[in-house]
Amino acid sequence: MSSKQALFNEIETLPKNIIDEVFHYVLFLKQKSITSGGLTVASERSLAKDWLKPEEDAAWANL
Repeated sequence: MSSKQALFNEIETLPKNIIDEVFHYVLFLKQKSITSGGLTVASERSLAKDWLKPEEDAAWANL
């Protein structure tokens, strides 16, 4: 059984008030994932011009 199916099975057994709470938590996790991933992708392009310089490679070579 997949994790997704196991989750569905567990949700089926919960009372409504807990289902509402789980639903809101899932929305929170989804938003958190979109927000954190979006910021990383958005900043990558602007920082790449500095990251890709030969002097940057030299500065980090000994770490």
